[in-house]
Amino acid sequence: MASSPEFMQSVAALLEDAGTITYRKMFGEYCVYCDGKLFGCVCDDRLFVKITEPGKAFMPDGKLELPYEGGKPMLRVERLEDRAFLKKLVRMTCEALPEPKKKR
Repeated sequence: MASSPEFMQSVAALLEDAGTITYRKMFGEYCVYCDGKLFGCVCDDRLFVKITEPGKAFMPDGKLELPYEGGKPMLRVERLEDRAFLKKLVRMTCEALPEPKKKR
């Protein structure tokens, strides 16, 4: 089931305190970026972030799930109403991820 544009827009609004949030639709789902760095996705109207050591420590009870068939496990984020939690999670995840490769 594809994610709704309305859900993606609401997630982007909730994440706006973390930095410049952008997203791209791909195959009915969304890749989510903060300050140009891909940190997660929205699939089936659920938010996922890439697994990092700081993220796992911050969410010790976080569920590892496949966001889509054939995908890599990611941390599912269920505390969407807590902006401070989301900001901290996104910032620490992005800081732990490598810089995006430069386009030629």
